Amino acid sequence: MTQNKLFLDMHAIQTLPPSNVNRDDNGSPKTAQYGGVRRARVSSQAWKRAIREYFNDAGRFENVGVRSLDVVRYVANKIMAIDDSYSEEDAIELADKTFNAVGIKTKDNQARALFFLGNTQAEEFAKAAVEGVDDKKALKAILQDNPALDIALFGRMLAEDASLNEDASAQVAHAISTHAVQTETDYYTALDDLRTDEQAGAANLGTQEFNSSTLYRYANVAIHEFAKQIDNDEALLSALKLFIKSFSNSMPTGKANSYANQTLPSMLVVTIRQDRPINLVSAFEKPINGNGEGYVKESISAFENEYQTVQKFVEEPVLTLQIGSDVLSGEQGNLNALLDHFEAELSQLLANG
Repeated sequence: MTQNKLFLDMHAIQTLPPSNVNRDDNGSPKTAQYGGVRRARVSSQAWKRAIREYFNDAGRFENVGVRSLDVVRYVANKIMAIDDSYSEEDAIELADKTFNAVGIKTKDNQARALFFLGNTQAEEFAKAAVEGVDDKKALKAILQDNPALDIALFGRMLAEDASLNEDASAQVAHAISTHAVQTETDYYTALDDLRTDEQAGAANLGTQEFNSSTLYRYANVAIHEFAKQIDNDEALLSALKLFIKSFSNSMPTGKANSYANQTLPSMLVVTIRQDRPINLVSAFEKPINGNGEGYVKESISAFENEYQTVQKFVEEPVLTLQIGSDVLSGEQGNLNALLDHFEAELSQLLANG
């Protein structure tokens, strides 16, 4: 395990066609003002949710968390798996009682606020419930130990008891477009397949808003903090590789069936730094204009220029790997090669500790 500070930075340029992957309370695509113009925006929460779902779908980790009001039933199911003599009703009652014993308030067998619980924590909590453990300190220790991958990365906050909070070792920025955007409106109609010739017109009509954009995306991980939470170098390497892959390949699902916006990054840059993490959104404070030739190429060029400018203020990264840049060092042929190279280099850094 490393004793030195290590920061993983991930940067991506990714274009989206007409879409609405993350909408506000009015159904409009989220936006933000930056550099004096309106930008498309995808919230960090939306992409973190997509990354967590990718963990479940593509990862081989058993210890992935659930964030739910229904954690009582989640633990009750594990109680019944441990001891099948419990009925569903009795298991729920026992799980509810155990959550209250540790100080997590419930109502109608549900947590009063979303609670983030790891699979290993839930299994140990259920085991303690079956064994009749009701000591608050002992139960709290179970919820503090063995944090799930996504709890360690994204944190857990419980207003009722700060001692059950888990500091996030990762930060995910709101993705914003590298250029100005205008939200457009799609007017749609639906026809009735069984209508007669006398029934003219649409059976249903409506509108929905969308925009298209080329996004700058950024996230980081304090590897040294994550290492303390995971406490296993092999698991650490696997988790970070999965996070990089999830950052690259995940996509929020908003309106996906309407727009099929299943794109991938045009550029991915991964660095490991020893001084501090660096968000390079400053590359796009002046919006890209595209000049009728699209935004991707010019966005990558602006990123490359800003990367080199920022290097005047910070230490050289100990590792740079990238796909899609003709200027930056560390070019990799594909994502699998990048992940393999990342694992080998970080493994050596951890060994040198």
